[in-house]
Amino acid sequence: MNTNQLVNSKSPWNKGKLIGQKPPLKLHEIWSIRIRLEMANRIRDLALFNLAIDSKLRSCDLVKLMVSDIAHGSHILKRAMVMQQKTQSPVRIPLNLISRTA
Repeated sequence: MNTNQLVNSKSPWNKGKLIGQKPPLKLHEIWSIRIRLEMANRIRDLALFNLAIDSKLRSCDLVKLMVSDIAHGSHILKRAMVMQQKTQSPVRIPLNLISRTA
């Protein structure tokens, strides 16, 4: 076998897979993830998940968040300012009760 036959016989890595934008999570899927994280006592993951759902931030901006960005001492802010990495623009994100509790 020569190298041209080997290259042509290999199938693409994404053949038969869903490519492009994925459909958004349904409400019951969001709540099932929240409940599973609560039952597993994964507080940090639950807080990040809630923040991601509520703020619609990009993942790179979400993981850069510090506790000091959303809280001052024991007081958790109702709104936080985040500088987006991609656009370099400040974004104000509301923190609802579920996110603040987590």
